[in-house]
Amino acid sequence: MDSGQRGDGKPGDFLAQSARGLQENVERAGSAASASYTLIGAIILLGGIGFAIDRWRGTSPWFLLGGLMLGLVVGFYQLAKSVWHK
Repeated sequence: MDSGQRGDGKPGDFLAQSARGLQENVERAGSAASASYTLIGAIILLGGIGFAIDRWRGTSPWFLLGGLMLGLVVGFYQLAKSVWHK
């Protein structure tokens, strides 16, 4: 059997089967990837806002810490919502 053939011997069957498998895996991982991006984004965005407020008000590091904590809460809420949605 040639490395480009599989099953009934038609060329390209192996590549088509591999492409279908990859597409199925990406579709199944889509919600988890979205939730992880939301978690990271919320931490970075709210932490950045807290950092900016600290620089503006001169209250370092309190608003930064508050923004990071709020980002964690919001991010984990979105993560839990997507995990337990089904």
